[in-house]
Amino acid sequence: MLYQSPVSPGRSWYEDTAGSRPEYPALDGDRQCDVVIVGGGFTGLSAAAHLAKAGSNVVLIEAHRFGDGASGRNGGQLGTGQRAWAEEMEAEYGLSRAKALFDLAEEAKAHLLEFAALNRIEIDYMPGQLSVAHKQRYVDDYKAHAEIMASRFGYPHISFMDAKEAAERLGSTRYFGGTRDTGTGHIHPLKLVIGTAKAAAGAGAQLFERTPATGIVSGGGKVRVTTPKGTITAEKCLIGVNAYGGTLEPVSAAHIMPIGSFIGATVPLGSASTVLPGGESVDDSRFVVRYFRKSKDGRLLFGGREVYAVNDPKDIHIHIRRQIAELYPELKDVEITHGWGGYVGITVPRKPFVREVMPNVISVGGYSGHGVMLSNFFGKLYAETVLGNRDRLKLIEDLKVPPFPGGRRFRAPLLFLALSWFALRDRI
Repeated sequence: MLYQSPVSPGRSWYEDTAGSRPEYPALDGDRQCDVVIVGGGFTGLSAAAHLAKAGSNVVLIEAHRFGDGASGRNGGQLGTGQRAWAEEMEAEYGLSRAKALFDLAEEAKAHLLEFAALNRIEIDYMPGQLSVAHKQRYVDDYKAHAEIMASRFGYPHISFMDAKEAAERLGSTRYFGGTRDTGTGHIHPLKLVIGTAKAAAGAGAQLFERTPATGIVSGGGKVRVTTPKGTITAEKCLIGVNAYGGTLEPVSAAHIMPIGSFIGATVPLGSASTVLPGGESVDDSRFVVRYFRKSKDGRLLFGGREVYAVNDPKDIHIHIRRQIAELYPELKDVEITHGWGGYVGITVPRKPFVREVMPNVISVGGYSGHGVMLSNFFGKLYAETVLGNRDRLKLIEDLKVPPFPGGRRFRAPLLFLALSWFALRDRI
């Protein structure tokens, strides 16, 4: 019987193409260790791999299976820089700090590819990303962005596309221009999850699936994480649950909100298709962003329907096909073989959330749709912190990330209203 994640709707194309997906035991009994990690996504597994390789005694627990959350079900795009454009970060923090944050993200990109190569993880990397304007008035911003990236941030890989070039590269005339980034690309995310878990286990990390954390307490220089069948006592703790934290830890819950994002995979389009002839991934300028790419076997993987409350949709295929047809009318009747979803953790300013939420307990998440690249690297930065160098993680800790307004009772309805307004603005 095929496995179905109990926390994310639909079965993904990734699950059917990732190859062997090892299962790890559930925790049964107490453990003592140097570091306990809660969450088996990119952040936690990366931290476990780097810490174990450095000689730390690490225990990692995951409530379900590795990759059941956004790490194993996302759009697979790496992107460049932080979630916000570098010039937007410059306006808020100044050029020096914005450049440091951009350089950190570039190192994250290089690290992901190097880590995969070093650990022989075949992640199906494909180069290139197109960022496109769905309104004419945004085109000048994209043109300026390409120039700024080269002149002020030392990144020459972004070039401006006018409407004609965008149409040729997309195979669609629905956008007005944008940029092409040859210094990034897209991957098969579940293969990276599986490979990172194998690397962590091979280095000596103790990994446990189907082991939810039922509580986290810090006191007396120790952190204690309780589970249904045992307590883990450690010197330090990393919380890497992102959108799936629930009420486990209140500070993270106040700053990170789950929103649902959903993807469909078509049948292979064939060699004669004019859709994305160069194989790049795409993101557009909508606030409720649409993102799509072609897989190595020629399927269109298309994401874009977001839900701002955690409810499983029953009609992923219908909505995804409708959005595909808006851009590619010739695909209005295309067969969609897979439809699935996952929950992304966002913050108010769409910047990542890193904070010491209690003594010796650091929470990391809120990647706001930019987590494929950043989350793996933040796991490495957490490992650096445990080993004595907190300077680079501090760059992220110091970002201004306020809590969502409204408290636990009203923040979800307020966010729904705000994001519904932005979605309406996308259409007019």
